[in-house]
Amino acid sequence: MSIPLAHKASKKPRAKKPRSPEDAEQEERRHSPLGVFDSGIGGLTVAAALREAMPAENIFYIGDTARGPYGGKSQQTIERYAVEITGLLLAEQAKVIVVACNTASALAIPRLEEVLKVPVIGVIEPGARAAASATRKGHVGVIGTRATVYSKAYETAIHAIDPKIRVTSQACPVLVPLIEEDWLDDPITDQVIRRYLEKLVRAGVDTLVLGCTHYPLLKGAIERFVGPEITLVDSAHNCAAAVKKLLAKEDLAADEQRPGKLDVALTDRSDSFLRVAEKALALQVGDVQLRTVQQGMVRETL
Repeated sequence: MSIPLAHKASKKPRAKKPRSPEDAEQEERRHSPLGVFDSGIGGLTVAAALREAMPAENIFYIGDTARGPYGGKSQQTIERYAVEITGLLLAEQAKVIVVACNTASALAIPRLEEVLKVPVIGVIEPGARAAASATRKGHVGVIGTRATVYSKAYETAIHAIDPKIRVTSQACPVLVPLIEEDWLDDPITDQVIRRYLEKLVRAGVDTLVLGCTHYPLLKGAIERFVGPEITLVDSAHNCAAAVKKLLAKEDLAADEQRPGKLDVALTDRSDSFLRVAEKALALQVGDVQLRTVQQGMVRETL
């Protein structure tokens, strides 16, 4: 005689909790791009580092090629340029502003933090932390634009970490134009590097901060001159690590299952821009957009 088996009560599927408007807004923000800007092509070193560290993130990059380089400009002008370019990035729904320019990081971040509602991160503090960790003898060299060097931003940031570290800085204004011209492997560039860096080598620095986002494109040439005893600190990768940490903290990281993309816009055409980016950074830039800076429209965007 067969005994009937007891039937298990079927479980009703649990109703999904409806998403609140706040949850929906946060989800939308996660898929918004990282807004990255620089005065020209240099910030693409940061964009490349961001792509490597966070391949799922969309990136919208603006190079202010119509008005760069920023290195010789006043603080007031740099602040204005930074606010205007940031307005264009916010028009693209940027969830974070990455200031991929040492000059603007040194002089404009306080102003951006004052007027923006989204997080802002620059390249100075991550680079300073890396330099303080890397130095063995407590002597760090910094190279950058005149504006970055005169601001003493790296010196201030390094001394905030360890006031005993000695910092020796050198402005290198000619390097950016050489990079923009794609003279990355040229005897003239080697001579200019020697002229600028001899002072730092003689001073005995054991760590050298590449305090301009253009300079990692000359990393090989700089290494040839300074030798293996001096550690080079590339702010781009340290900045990318700081952005990744910030996204996790703010719950803004994109879904890792989806591939991110890089969109590039310039404020003026630059033929060398594409050559340098594609050859030196192995970036697939694609079609480059043009953007026009308009002060009135930017004020409305912020």
